[in-house]
Amino acid sequence: MDDGGGDGAVERVTPIDRAHLTGVSRPTPPIHRYLPSPDLADLVDRYWIPVWSLREPSTQSTLQHPVCLLVVSGTYARCYGVSRGLSTVVLEGDGYAVGVMLRPAAGRLVLGRPVGELVDGWCDLAELATMDGAALTAEVRAAVGPDPGAESGHRAAIAAYERRLRTLLPVDPQGLLINEVVAWLQAHPEVTRVSEVAAAHGLGERALHRLVEQRVGLSPKWLLQRRRLHDAVVALKAGTTSLAAVAADLGYTDQAHFTRDFRSVTGTTPGRYLADQPGTR
Repeated sequence: MDDGGGDGAVERVTPIDRAHLTGVSRPTPPIHRYLPSPDLADLVDRYWIPVWSLREPSTQSTLQHPVCLLVVSGTYARCYGVSRGLSTVVLEGDGYAVGVMLRPAAGRLVLGRPVGELVDGWCDLAELATMDGAALTAEVRAAVGPDPGAESGHRAAIAAYERRLRTLLPVDPQGLLINEVVAWLQAHPEVTRVSEVAAAHGLGERALHRLVEQRVGLSPKWLLQRRRLHDAVVALKAGTTSLAAVAADLGYTDQAHFTRDFRSVTGTTPGRYLADQPGTR
Protein backbone atom coordinates (compact mmCIF):
# COMPACT_ATOMS: atom_id res chain seq x y z
CA MET A 1 0.00 0.00 0.00
CA ASP A 2 1.45 3.38 -0.86
CA ASP A 3 1.15 6.64 1.00
CA GLY A 4 0.31 8.77 -2.00
CA GLY A 5 -3.36 9.52 -1.53
CA GLY A 6 -4.90 6.08 -1.78
CA ASP A 7 -4.09 5.01 -5.36
CA GLY A 8 -1.90 2.04 -4.41
CA ALA A 9 -2.96 -1.57 -3.96
CA VAL A 10 -4.30 -2.76 -0.64
CA GLU A 11 -3.82 -6.28 0.61
CA ARG A 12 -6.96 -7.92 1.90
CA VAL A 13 -6.74 -10.32 4.81
CA THR A 14 -9.12 -12.93 6.23
CA PRO A 15 -7.97 -13.54 9.80
CA ILE A 16 -9.39 -16.17 12.12
CA ASP A 17 -12.31 -14.39 13.74
CA ARG A 18 -11.50 -14.86 17.41
CA ALA A 19 -13.29 -11.86 18.83
CA HIS A 20 -16.60 -11.37 17.01
CA LEU A 21 -19.44 -13.37 18.61
CA THR A 22 -21.33 -14.33 15.49
CA GLY A 23 -23.90 -17.06 14.94
CA VAL A 24 -27.18 -17.88 13.21
CA SER A 25 -29.00 -15.46 15.52
CA ARG A 26 -26.02 -13.07 15.50
CA PRO A 27 -25.42 -12.23 11.81
CA THR A 28 -22.74 -9.77 10.86
CA PRO A 29 -22.63 -7.30 7.96
CA PRO A 30 -19.94 -7.62 5.29
CA ILE A 31 -16.55 -6.63 6.72
CA HIS A 32 -13.60 -5.67 4.50
CA ARG A 33 -10.24 -6.30 6.20
CA TYR A 34 -6.82 -5.06 5.10
CA LEU A 35 -3.24 -5.42 6.26
CA PRO A 36 -1.14 -2.35 7.13
CA SER A 37 1.85 -1.23 5.13
CA PRO A 38 4.94 -3.23 6.22
CA ASP A 39 6.59 -0.28 7.95
CA LEU A 40 3.56 0.07 10.26
CA ALA A 41 3.40 -3.58 11.35
CA ASP A 42 4.56 -2.66 14.87
CA LEU A 43 1.69 -0.19 15.25
CA VAL A 44 -1.22 -1.69 13.29
CA ASP A 45 -2.61 -5.22 13.25
CA ARG A 46 -5.22 -4.58 10.55
CA TYR A 47 -7.93 -2.26 9.25
CA TRP A 48 -11.54 -3.35 9.17
CA ILE A 49 -14.40 -1.67 7.31
CA PRO A 50 -17.95 -2.96 7.91
CA VAL A 51 -20.64 -1.67 5.56
CA TRP A 52 -24.29 -2.27 6.36
CA SER A 53 -27.82 -1.67 5.14
CA LEU A 54 -30.33 -2.97 7.66
CA ARG A 55 -34.09 -3.02 7.96
CA GLU A 56 -33.91 -3.83 11.67
CA PRO A 57 -31.29 -2.84 14.28
CA SER A 58 -28.54 -5.42 14.78
CA THR A 59 -26.44 -5.76 17.94
CA GLN A 60 -22.83 -6.75 17.30
CA SER A 61 -20.83 -8.21 20.20
CA THR A 62 -17.08 -8.72 20.49
CA LEU A 63 -14.47 -9.85 22.97
CA GLN A 64 -11.95 -7.13 22.23
CA HIS A 65 -8.32 -7.95 21.69
CA PRO A 66 -5.88 -6.38 24.20
CA VAL A 67 -5.42 -3.29 22.06
CA CYS A 68 -6.87 0.16 21.47
CA LEU A 69 -9.05 0.85 18.44
CA LEU A 70 -9.54 3.86 16.18
CA VAL A 71 -12.96 4.09 14.53
CA VAL A 72 -14.38 6.70 12.16
CA SER A 73 -17.99 6.37 11.01
CA GLY A 74 -20.41 8.78 9.41
CA THR A 75 -21.71 9.82 12.83
CA TYR A 76 -18.80 9.50 15.28
CA ALA A 77 -15.03 9.23 15.48
CA ARG A 78 -13.47 7.64 18.55
CA CYS A 79 -10.43 6.04 20.11
CA TYR A 80 -11.45 3.06 22.26
CA GLY A 81 -9.45 1.70 25.16
CA VAL A 82 -9.35 -1.99 25.99
CA SER A 83 -12.67 -3.38 27.19
CA ARG A 84 -12.55 -5.90 30.03
CA GLY A 85 -15.98 -7.33 29.27
CA LEU A 86 -18.18 -7.72 26.22
CA SER A 87 -18.16 -4.83 23.73
CA THR A 88 -21.44 -4.16 21.93
CA VAL A 89 -22.56 -1.78 19.22
CA VAL A 90 -25.99 -1.43 17.62
CA LEU A 91 -26.03 -0.99 13.84
CA GLU A 92 -29.05 0.66 12.23
CA GLY A 93 -30.11 1.74 8.75
CA ASP A 94 -27.30 2.38 6.26
CA GLY A 95 -23.80 3.01 7.49
CA TYR A 96 -20.12 2.20 7.61
CA ALA A 97 -17.11 2.40 9.90
CA VAL A 98 -13.41 2.56 9.11
CA GLY A 99 -11.59 0.96 12.01
CA VAL A 100 -7.96 0.43 12.95
CA MET A 101 -7.06 -2.48 15.20
CA LEU A 102 -3.81 -1.23 16.70
CA ARG A 103 -1.00 -3.37 18.13
CA PRO A 104 -0.52 -3.39 21.92
CA ALA A 105 2.41 -0.97 21.61
CA ALA A 106 0.38 1.69 19.87
CA GLY A 107 -2.21 2.71 22.44
CA ARG A 108 0.08 4.78 24.63
CA LEU A 109 1.72 6.37 21.58
CA VAL A 110 -1.61 7.33 20.01
CA LEU A 111 -3.13 8.61 23.24
CA GLY A 112 -0.04 10.40 24.51
CA ARG A 113 -1.02 9.29 28.03
CA PRO A 114 -1.46 6.05 30.03
CA VAL A 115 -3.85 3.63 28.33
CA GLY A 116 -5.26 2.63 31.72
CA GLU A 117 -7.18 5.91 31.73
CA LEU A 118 -9.24 4.66 28.78
CA VAL A 119 -9.99 1.08 29.89
CA ASP A 120 -13.70 0.36 29.32
CA GLY A 121 -14.05 3.80 27.75
CA TRP A 122 -13.34 5.97 24.74
CA CYS A 123 -12.43 9.50 23.77
CA ASP A 124 -13.32 11.55 20.73
CA LEU A 125 -10.72 11.37 17.99
CA ALA A 126 -10.59 15.16 18.01
CA GLU A 127 -8.89 14.93 21.43
CA LEU A 128 -5.88 13.12 19.94
CA ALA A 129 -3.28 15.83 19.51
CA THR A 130 -0.73 13.18 18.51
CA MET A 131 -2.59 12.58 15.24
CA ASP A 132 -4.62 15.80 14.71
CA GLY A 133 -7.72 13.68 15.16
CA ALA A 134 -10.20 16.27 13.89
CA ALA A 135 -8.41 16.62 10.56
CA LEU A 136 -7.97 12.83 10.34
CA THR A 137 -11.72 12.34 10.82
CA ALA A 138 -12.52 14.73 7.99
CA GLU A 139 -9.99 13.04 5.69
CA VAL A 140 -11.33 9.54 6.33
CA ARG A 141 -14.95 10.60 5.75
CA ALA A 142 -14.02 12.42 2.56
CA ALA A 143 -12.10 9.38 1.35
CA VAL A 144 -15.05 7.04 1.88
CA GLY A 145 -17.39 9.41 0.06
CA PRO A 146 -20.85 8.36 -1.12
CA ASP A 147 -19.94 4.70 -1.78
CA PRO A 148 -18.57 3.10 1.41
CA GLY A 149 -18.27 -0.28 -0.28
CA ALA A 150 -15.77 0.91 -2.90
CA GLU A 151 -12.22 -0.36 -2.47
CA SER A 152 -10.82 2.89 -3.87
CA GLY A 153 -12.38 4.71 -0.92
CA HIS A 154 -10.97 2.12 1.46
CA ARG A 155 -7.49 2.69 0.02
CA ALA A 156 -7.77 6.43 0.46
CA ALA A 157 -9.12 6.18 4.03
CA ILE A 158 -6.36 3.78 5.05
CA ALA A 159 -3.75 6.06 3.48
CA ALA A 160 -5.08 8.94 5.59
CA TYR A 161 -4.66 6.87 8.74
CA GLU A 162 -1.20 5.72 7.73
CA ARG A 163 0.15 9.20 7.05
CA ARG A 164 -0.55 10.15 10.65
CA LEU A 165 0.42 6.85 12.22
CA ARG A 166 3.89 7.09 10.64
CA THR A 167 4.60 10.16 12.75
CA LEU A 168 4.56 7.86 15.81
CA LEU A 169 7.45 5.72 14.55
CA PRO A 170 9.78 4.26 15.65
CA VAL A 171 8.13 2.13 18.32
CA ASP A 172 10.00 2.19 21.63
CA PRO A 173 11.62 -0.97 23.12
CA GLN A 174 8.89 -1.39 25.74
CA GLY A 175 6.29 -1.24 22.97
CA LEU A 176 8.09 -3.88 20.93
CA LEU A 177 8.25 -6.09 24.03
CA ILE A 178 4.51 -5.90 24.77
CA ASN A 179 3.82 -6.72 21.10
CA GLU A 180 6.04 -9.78 21.46
CA VAL A 181 4.40 -10.88 24.72
CA VAL A 182 0.85 -10.70 23.37
CA ALA A 183 1.75 -12.42 20.07
CA TRP A 184 3.64 -15.17 21.93
CA LEU A 185 0.74 -15.76 24.27
CA GLN A 186 -1.69 -16.20 21.37
CA ALA A 187 0.70 -18.68 19.76
CA HIS A 188 1.01 -20.77 22.95
CA PRO A 189 -2.48 -21.90 24.01
CA GLU A 190 -0.97 -24.40 26.41
CA VAL A 191 0.31 -21.59 28.65
CA THR A 192 -2.02 -20.94 31.59
CA ARG A 193 0.21 -19.28 34.22
CA VAL A 194 1.57 -15.75 34.47
CA SER A 195 4.89 -17.17 35.68
CA GLU A 196 5.27 -19.03 32.36
CA VAL A 197 4.73 -15.86 30.36
CA ALA A 198 7.25 -13.95 32.47
CA ALA A 199 9.89 -16.67 32.24
CA ALA A 200 9.54 -16.98 28.46
CA HIS A 201 10.48 -13.32 28.10
CA GLY A 202 13.21 -13.14 30.74
CA LEU A 203 11.07 -11.03 33.09
CA GLY A 204 10.07 -11.27 36.70
CA GLU A 205 6.34 -11.39 37.37
CA ARG A 206 6.36 -7.85 38.78
CA ALA A 207 8.14 -6.51 35.71
CA LEU A 208 5.65 -8.28 33.45
CA HIS A 209 2.75 -6.84 35.43
CA ARG A 210 4.16 -3.31 35.08
CA LEU A 211 4.66 -3.76 31.34
CA VAL A 212 1.12 -5.04 30.71
CA GLU A 213 -0.45 -2.43 32.97
CA GLN A 214 1.45 0.41 31.28
CA ARG A 215 0.80 -0.67 27.68
CA VAL A 216 -2.56 -2.47 27.86
CA GLY A 217 -4.07 -1.00 31.02
CA LEU A 218 -4.88 -4.37 32.58
CA SER A 219 -3.06 -7.34 34.11
CA PRO A 220 -1.24 -10.41 32.74
CA LYS A 221 -3.94 -12.57 34.33
CA TRP A 222 -6.56 -10.75 32.25
CA LEU A 223 -4.46 -11.35 29.12
CA LEU A 224 -4.49 -15.08 29.85
CA GLN A 225 -8.24 -15.17 30.40
CA ARG A 226 -8.95 -13.20 27.23
CA ARG A 227 -6.68 -15.50 25.20
CA ARG A 228 -8.55 -18.49 26.62
CA LEU A 229 -11.93 -17.02 25.70
CA HIS A 230 -10.74 -16.19 22.19
CA ASP A 231 -9.56 -19.79 21.79
CA ALA A 232 -12.95 -20.95 23.06
CA VAL A 233 -14.77 -18.83 20.47
CA VAL A 234 -12.65 -20.32 17.68
CA ALA A 235 -13.32 -23.88 18.88
CA LEU A 236 -17.07 -23.31 19.26
CA LYS A 237 -17.36 -21.64 15.84
CA ALA A 238 -15.70 -24.73 14.37
CA GLY A 239 -18.68 -26.76 15.63
CA THR A 240 -16.84 -28.64 18.35
CA THR A 241 -19.43 -30.83 20.06
CA SER A 242 -17.59 -31.78 23.24
CA LEU A 243 -17.57 -28.87 25.69
CA ALA A 244 -15.58 -30.97 28.12
CA ALA A 245 -12.86 -31.40 25.50
CA VAL A 246 -12.82 -27.66 24.81
CA ALA A 247 -12.48 -26.94 28.53
CA ALA A 248 -9.61 -29.42 28.85
CA ASP A 249 -7.82 -28.04 25.79
CA LEU A 250 -8.05 -24.56 27.28
CA GLY A 251 -6.50 -25.71 30.55
CA TYR A 252 -9.61 -25.49 32.74
CA THR A 253 -9.84 -27.90 35.64
CA ASP A 254 -13.39 -28.82 34.64
CA GLN A 255 -16.22 -27.88 32.30
CA ALA A 256 -18.11 -26.00 35.01
CA HIS A 257 -15.19 -23.58 35.48
CA PHE A 258 -15.06 -22.98 31.73
CA THR A 259 -18.80 -22.36 31.60
CA ARG A 260 -18.63 -19.82 34.44
CA ASP A 261 -15.77 -17.91 32.80
CA PHE A 262 -17.45 -17.84 29.39
CA ARG A 263 -20.86 -16.82 30.74
CA SER A 264 -19.49 -14.15 33.08
CA VAL A 265 -17.98 -12.26 30.13
CA THR A 266 -20.26 -13.08 27.19
CA GLY A 267 -23.60 -13.35 28.98
CA THR A 268 -24.30 -16.75 27.45
CA THR A 269 -23.08 -20.30 28.06
CA PRO A 270 -20.70 -22.18 25.75
CA GLY A 271 -23.48 -24.67 25.07
CA ARG A 272 -25.91 -22.01 23.89
CA TYR A 273 -23.26 -20.33 21.79
CA LEU A 274 -22.28 -23.66 20.20
CA ALA A 275 -25.92 -24.44 19.42
CA ASP A 276 -26.19 -21.10 17.56
CA GLN A 277 -23.38 -21.95 15.13
CA PRO A 278 -24.34 -22.82 11.53
CA GLY A 279 -22.62 -26.21 11.62
CA THR A 280 -24.56 -27.42 14.63
CA ARG A 281 -28.05 -26.36 13.57
